[in-house]
Amino acid sequence: MRGFSGLAHYSIPRHYPKYLSREEFISYLGEYAKHFDLRVITGCPVRKIRQEADSPDSWSATTAGGEWRSRVVVIATGQYRFPMLPRWEGRGAYRGTFVHSSRYTTPAPYLGKRVLVVGAGNSGTEIATDLAENGAGFVAISIRTPPPIVPRDPFGMPIQRTGILLSFLPSAISDRLGRLTSRVVLGDLTRHGLHAAKWFPFSAKRVPVIDVGFVKALKQRLVHVRPALDRLNATGAVFEDGSSESFDAIIAATGFSTGLNELLEMDDVLDDSGEPIALSGEPTSRPGMFFMGYTHSLRGHLFEANLASRKLARNVERYLQHTV
Repeated sequence: MRGFSGLAHYSIPRHYPKYLSREEFISYLGEYAKHFDLRVITGCPVRKIRQEADSPDSWSATTAGGEWRSRVVVIATGQYRFPMLPRWEGRGAYRGTFVHSSRYTTPAPYLGKRVLVVGAGNSGTEIATDLAENGAGFVAISIRTPPPIVPRDPFGMPIQRTGILLSFLPSAISDRLGRLTSRVVLGDLTRHGLHAAKWFPFSAKRVPVIDVGFVKALKQRLVHVRPALDRLNATGAVFEDGSSESFDAIIAATGFSTGLNELLEMDDVLDDSGEPIALSGEPTSRPGMFFMGYTHSLRGHLFEANLASRKLARNVERYLQHTV
């Protein structure tokens, strides 16, 4: 939502719509860089980041444009850097189209085809809905762990604003209010093949599925729920309940990893899942290293980045002042 997705010190201008498209947000980022006269270098991927052995307060980044050195490094590559694909048995034998959700761009290649989407996060449900509404012959979605689904604008209030307000309450109360709201607005989805959620957003600190048409497609039987995927065969999928079904294409909406383990030459700043131990914008165990954009939040990633970036600026300034 425009009002909660702007970056620090330069809000998204009102000439943009309430909900920005990808292209519109890219345009805003261009305005942001121009407003602050930022030097943005694109097409220059970083391969490795290391701390100089002879100078602990100096950092080196190996990039496509050579070696960069700095007293401070801020890592903001995000939570969704590398696509993750489970090692399903039979994947090599499957003769249909198999792609990760990150490679899905348009429903056009799937016109008239039987498609299975594996995974019911926001990407999976949105892709399944897009396919069902735009000519796929049959769309199924395989769900291992049923997620909570929330309406985008319950009672006319954007869900991001609701998430911000509920974040000030105890998680048990916030989850209860969220479940009640979803039941009133979306109805009982178990009647349509979707089992009750196995986790809740505020207690689990995970982003729920925000409904932008999936529930309608489910109720109209344009999208069909299937059990967890067990393995693949030459023609399609075999599910955990032993049933099997043929599909022309399978789209794996199975998530991403940060890829930070491959980027960094130290492991004391990451947890077991490969995410930063320190909070976004806060100092880490390595002097001069900071992370940004790794907060799991129901208030929105960009909303959190706005807040954390202000904290980051203060912490970087303080660090540089004390290491002159």
